[in-house]
Amino acid sequence: MRHGIGAGLCGLLASALLLAQAGAGTPTDAPSVTPSSLARIGTISERFQSYNIEMIEVTGGKFWRPYRSKLEVPPTQPPRSGSDTPPGMDSNLYQYRPPIDLANARLRKLAAALAPAYLRVSGTWANSTYFADSDDAPSAPATGFNGVLTRRQWRGVVDFSRSVDAPIMTSFAVSPGARDAVGVWKPDQADRLIGFTRSIGGSIAAAEFMNEPNLAEMGGAPAGYDATAYRRDFSLFRAFMRRAAPETMIAGPGTIGEPAMASDLLAASGVDVVSYHYYGTLSERCSGGSKPEAALSEDWLSRTGQTLAFYQALRGSLAPGKPIWLTETAEAACGGNPWASSFLDTFRYLDQLGRLARAGVQIVMHNTLAASDYGLLDETTLAPRPNYWGALLWRQLMGTVVLEAGLPVPSGLHVYAHCQRGKPGGVALLVINNDRDAPHTLRLAAASLRYTLDAANLLDQRVRLNGNPLALSAGDELPAIEGVPTTAATVTFAPATITFLAIPEAGNNACR
Repeated sequence: MRHGIGAGLCGLLASALLLAQAGAGTPTDAPSVTPSSLARIGTISERFQSYNIEMIEVTGGKFWRPYRSKLEVPPTQPPRSGSDTPPGMDSNLYQYRPPIDLANARLRKLAAALAPAYLRVSGTWANSTYFADSDDAPSAPATGFNGVLTRRQWRGVVDFSRSVDAPIMTSFAVSPGARDAVGVWKPDQADRLIGFTRSIGGSIAAAEFMNEPNLAEMGGAPAGYDATAYRRDFSLFRAFMRRAAPETMIAGPGTIGEPAMASDLLAASGVDVVSYHYYGTLSERCSGGSKPEAALSEDWLSRTGQTLAFYQALRGSLAPGKPIWLTETAEAACGGNPWASSFLDTFRYLDQLGRLARAGVQIVMHNTLAASDYGLLDETTLAPRPNYWGALLWRQLMGTVVLEAGLPVPSGLHVYAHCQRGKPGGVALLVINNDRDAPHTLRLAAASLRYTLDAANLLDQRVRLNGNPLALSAGDELPAIEGVPTTAATVTFAPATITFLAIPEAGNNACR
């Protein structure tokens, strides 16, 4: 049975997903996993799976316009001087949003279900956002800035962070307004934000100096800003942070892709954390590619590892021993492609988590929690999208100890192993069948609980768990996440499906 884009699985798949098949006809060359003997290869942070809320969401302003937009420009859109559209970008790519309601009960409940995590409040617009010393925004940003963050809005960020167990990571303004007469960065704005955060009982867990310094001018830095200027400014920033907020981890360089200047930027940094950004491509908005037919291919899924290898090499030579954080990632830059909100992208999302955890990355911050097409949640309804359900399953099942599954990553079946969260001795497997056409089998020397995600259509924004639709209740309660017992020695995975297997009685000594 072919399982291509737009092909329905019909009723047969819903029941077939639940079957663990064994006996006559089972392939004798099926790969095998013995959960009790899987070796420990590393650990990840308990906040490994984290997310971004862009600064422009907090302040209100123009962010990537959804392809199927239901947003309307409010009649009371606040006046602004300057522009909150990045230099050189078409303003038609963006759409105004009022500030996100961080007190929204549904938003908080869904974010808390992914805890513990980090909350990164940054992005391109943070580079030129003015922190006002008032609860209400002035009629226009101060000279040299393009946006305004009020005390009330930041207080909302701090309160949200506390309520959902997601400590804050941020970056600071570097636009002309944050500089002296000769263009050198001044810490005034950063000092004000840190001081106010502390005054309301909050803290900033980690900070990057600026967002994506290899795209500095597009991000609001002065024209001609280069690696030499960055080295000068970062030295000032590092000295300021050690004095003003010594408890805050300094991350950098926070570059996007594999820029030639990354080594210069990292060499200048003296960071606590090596940070980088990764997107597989630019979205259609930015004249990039949109190839849903290739979304399950080995080429597409492996790209995240290729970029990581670049930063691992830099870390090895310039910041040995420092942890690596991926502080911004999603399906495609510029808000994601139209299918970023569908089940099709959940393969990339979960495979990326599995690959990076196995490679030792400590934090992965998805962009965004609830904005544009790549958000984990729909920005108008805050309804969970397929990637959210994948994130929830990861959070509930995959622990911080990473195991060697003992299998390569072949075409058609990707297997990642961790100690099971909250189950001493238990093991959890993430098994991705990225073959659109054929089922694949795995010999498993233990009984397990099975959690299989699929959709009637790969481009569907609705997803099923073991054949049952996943959705919030009328009272916004999350559904029970329950596995189906499998007892046979061989488990079969239908085409284009994602399965977690929990083996709480594995008896793995590395997981005790």
